[in-house]
Amino acid sequence: MKLSIVIVNYNVKYFLEQCLLSVIRASINIESEIFVVDNCSDDFSFSYLVPRFPQVNFIGNSENVGFSKANNHAIQRCKGEYILLLNPDTVVGEHVFEHVCQFMDEHEDAGGVGVKMINGEGLFLPESKRGFPTPWTSFCKIFGISSLFPMSKLFGKYHLRYLCENQIHEIDVMAGAFMMLRKKTLDKCGLLDETFFMYGEDIDLSYRITLSDYKNYYLPEIIIHYKGESTKKDDAKYVKIFYHAMLIFFQKHYPNSSKFYTIIIYSAIVFKASLAIFKRLVKNIFKIKSKKDDPTGVLIIAGDETSDKIENLFINNHPVQSVIKENLTISSSDFLKKIENKIISDIIFSNEMSFEEIINFMNLSTHKKRFRIFCRESECIISSNDIIHPIIPKE
Repeated sequence: MKLSIVIVNYNVKYFLEQCLLSVIRASINIESEIFVVDNCSDDFSFSYLVPRFPQVNFIGNSENVGFSKANNHAIQRCKGEYILLLNPDTVVGEHVFEHVCQFMDEHEDAGGVGVKMINGEGLFLPESKRGFPTPWTSFCKIFGISSLFPMSKLFGKYHLRYLCENQIHEIDVMAGAFMMLRKKTLDKCGLLDETFFMYGEDIDLSYRITLSDYKNYYLPEIIIHYKGESTKKDDAKYVKIFYHAMLIFFQKHYPNSSKFYTIIIYSAIVFKASLAIFKRLVKNIFKIKSKKDDPTGVLIIAGDETSDKIENLFINNHPVQSVIKENLTISSSDFLKKIENKIISDIIFSNEMSFEEIINFMNLSTHKKRFRIFCRESECIISSNDIIHPIIPKE
């Protein structure tokens, strides 16, 4: 077995459906197996997905055991030479797995590989490549110094922005949304640390991989990671969980500095959580309107029959100024001309196209747009902003 793919799900069945569709396409030329571990979702994920994907191994937990423990449940059953930990809110191109596996075949020192991730607006996600959160790096991150000097090798090590996003690099930390791991490496350094319930487990594992005399690499193979945009990073709960995970990492790997940084991290939690609550209060008081409620111009790229279905579904859920339709053979140059139009704010692709084509079109854009994918199987329009469901008539 060449590749084992592990996906942990919690209440995101439509994202997961789209992810699995892309994973299955990407696995055609690779001997592989797919595991989905469900952390006690209450959105009927299993009853919806199991009949649709008989080739997938589904594992159900009776409670939400967290990201690390859920992944470990499946990893212990994996038979692949390589194990991919993949988030359910990702979309992969048809050749990503082949290219990453080939790289690992050719680089025996590679313990793990991460890839280039873009969000729902086609923008590069800096967490695709990161440095270890040493006390100095974390200090620069917490107090915003890394944001002021992102290209500095001294101050900007958290996101390694001085490394070109379109080139191969040796890095410290792979993002947990896509971690291709060598099974032999896991046998040597151990599985995910279950002390981390959510966040931080990818940093910890990346660190232990390097301690086991392997290297972590970044490849400019592009995937979509929706939650890179829609995770509520200004939410007080997120702030607390994220910085608590950082504290666990410090106490484990930098015990001599943990007391000092415990004070700093708890101060950061109080400050940033308070700021998040303040922002939310301001938004509620002044009733700041969401951009997604503004009238839009929509570009639909789909086959003839699907195109009308997408248009009707979208205009029933969003105010629309104009609709432009293009067929599946649209060229890159024509696509770029269309989205230069300031009226166009939303681009909807049908998954009649290859996922690789969709991802490449999104990556071409230098304009901030909302990209959406119409999933023919569920007849939903999926984006990081929302999921538009078809209206089912009442009997």
